Amino acid sequence: MDEFLTHNREQLVERCKAKVAQRPLRAATPEQLKNGVPQFLEQLIRTLRAEREDLPGESLRISGAPGGASSDPSEIGATATAHGKQLLELGYTVDQVVHDYGDLCQAITDLAEERNAPFSVGEFRTLNRCLDNAIADAVTEFSAQRDAAESRRATSESNERLGFLLHELRNSLLTAKLALTALESGQLPVAGATGGVLKRSLATLTSLVKHALDEVRVSASLSREPQVFSLAGFIADAGSAAMLDANARGCSFNVRHIDTDLEIEGDRQLLMGALMNLIQNAFKFTHAQTEVSLNAYASGNGAVFIEVTDHCGGLAPGIAETMFQPFSRGQQDKSGLGLGLCISRANVEAAGGSLSVRDVPGSGCVFTIRLPEYARPTAVTGTPEPARSA
Repeated sequence: MDEFLTHNREQLVERCKAKVAQRPLRAATPEQLKNGVPQFLEQLIRTLRAEREDLPGESLRISGAPGGASSDPSEIGATATAHGKQLLELGYTVDQVVHDYGDLCQAITDLAEERNAPFSVGEFRTLNRCLDNAIADAVTEFSAQRDAAESRRATSESNERLGFLLHELRNSLLTAKLALTALESGQLPVAGATGGVLKRSLATLTSLVKHALDEVRVSASLSREPQVFSLAGFIADAGSAAMLDANARGCSFNVRHIDTDLEIEGDRQLLMGALMNLIQNAFKFTHAQTEVSLNAYASGNGAVFIEVTDHCGGLAPGIAETMFQPFSRGQQDKSGLGLGLCISRANVEAAGGSLSVRDVPGSGCVFTIRLPEYARPTAVTGTPEPARSA
């Protein structure tokens, strides 16, 4: 087999390139081939030659023991490890790592059949051993590098989120401290403008802490057991809390009539957090002296919709596609972390629902929560006994 592979080396490499080209999103590159098929093929040839010359130690040094039993790294293991790392850097998947070596095995088999080249059982065993060891080392390195990269990415995102949160908390706390210092002088009334600054700073601090706690609960899957509750009561509670925002911002707030028979199921606290985020967001962006409305209704096909409508004037192009991403903030208002809508969507999805936004150009936008309507089981009644004749 080693002589066959030596004489047909270039043709086997070309056949492997052709197989790679047939798979989507793949292209043979110098980087990919550096520690890939050509070098593996050369190592396989040397392994077969060593065994033919009865040099088992040299064979194991090049290709490793069956099943990767030896702790000493082999040549094939070292180059396969480098190959797995390169494929990850090129954006490939773990199955494509396996395919690279499977392509060579298929190319050797096909060409041997075409040339009617007989191989011994021992040679096939050596081929399989080399392939197994190479695939194992390549996949192991690929997975280790992928996991390390994912860990670094997650750590970076976590640090970024924490940095934003601490920055916003520090700013709001500093503003509140300055306002309190001014009020302590006794020169300014608590109900005046400075008192309003203190009040808004404390409200921002409360909101930031609430967002952070909501995010931790969702990320850690700390939501409680789902419960069934009245949609009308849920909307009424949200509406009562929202009136404070309406009065503070000089906007009107309208809650439509809700069917008292409708029920939904989920973590009421998480869903309330999602809805209040949407309402607070609506008051933040709606134009002065306009209306924010809250409505909920059943679609008739097993779904319940909760809508929050504002009059912000409509969304800028491209905003609808990014506004639910973490740290996405409106162009007019840069307060807050930009986590509210992201957390709201996560809370809703945890209840089996969805959250979307619809732009009304020149008017505003409508945020819609879609949840499954809860249908209580129909009571099963016994079969009535037949009437007895007199």
